[in-house]
Amino acid sequence: MYKIVTKDKMAHDTIILNEIEAPQIAKKAKPGQFVMLIVDEHGERVPLTMADVNKEKGTITIIYMIVGKSTRTFSNLEVGDGYKDIVGPLGEPTHLEKVGTVVCVGGGTGIAVLHPIARGMHEAGNKVITILGARSKDYLIMEKEMKKVSNQLKICTDDGSKGRHGFVTEELRDVLEKGNVDQVVAIGPVPMMKFVSLLTKEYNVPTLVSLNPIMIDGTGMCGGCRVTIGGKTKFACVDGPEFDGHQVDFDGLMRRLGAYKVEEEHSENCMFDIEDEE
Repeated sequence: MYKIVTKDKMAHDTIILNEIEAPQIAKKAKPGQFVMLIVDEHGERVPLTMADVNKEKGTITIIYMIVGKSTRTFSNLEVGDGYKDIVGPLGEPTHLEKVGTVVCVGGGTGIAVLHPIARGMHEAGNKVITILGARSKDYLIMEKEMKKVSNQLKICTDDGSKGRHGFVTEELRDVLEKGNVDQVVAIGPVPMMKFVSLLTKEYNVPTLVSLNPIMIDGTGMCGGCRVTIGGKTKFACVDGPEFDGHQVDFDGLMRRLGAYKVEEEHSENCMFDIEDEE
C-alpha cells in the first residue's frame, strides 16, 4: 500500500492534493514523468503526472480534479489511507537546458504538471515567464509555488476575478510581441494547448505540450494512448507525454478523449445510486 501522508483540498473541494509515500519512485522520478495509480482491487488504472517529488522524504505529490468515478473514489481517501498500486516513473522526462527565455503557460490542474518543469527550467538558468489561467480566482492553484520559480508571473481568469480578464493566449500574444522568447511550454486543457500552439506557430517559437489521452497500461502495450504527431502515430505513455505542440493533431486527440463519455457518465451515475442506497 502507498500511504497518503498529506491531503489538501485546493479549490472548491474539487481539486485535491495527495502527498504519497513511494520512495522507489521518488528516487528516480524526473520533471514531466507520470505514474499509474490503482485505488483498490476494483479500481481502474489512472495516469497522473507528478506535481512534485521529495527524494529525502521518499514521497511524490499528485494533484487531480474530481471529474469521474475514479477520481471521486480517490477523493474519499484520507491521510493514513493508501493506494493499492502505483507504478512509475513512466514516460520520457522533460528535456531541460538553458535556452534563454522560456514562457510556461498553465491552465487548471495542468499548473501542477507545469510546476516541476518551470522549476527545472529556472534551475537550468533560463529566464522563466509564467502565465497561469483559471476560470476564476477560486480555481487558481499553486500561485505561490509558481512565483518562486518564475522571473515574472502573470495571471488570467475567465471572469476577471484576478489578474487579466481573458484567456492565457491573449497574455501570451503580448509577451510574444515583445520578442526574445526562445521556448514555450504549455500544459492544461486540450483546447488551451491547441490555441497556444497555433499562436506560437505564428511567431515560430518552439512549443512543448503534455498530452493526456486515454491510457490503459502506461507501458506501450495496449495502444490506447495513441496520438498523431506530424502525421505519425505515437504512444503518449512511452514516446511522451510531451510532444512538439506544432505537430500535434489536437482535434483527433479531443475526439478520442470523448469516445467513452457516455460510459463514464453511466459509471458516475451508478456510483451515486449506490451511495444513495447506502
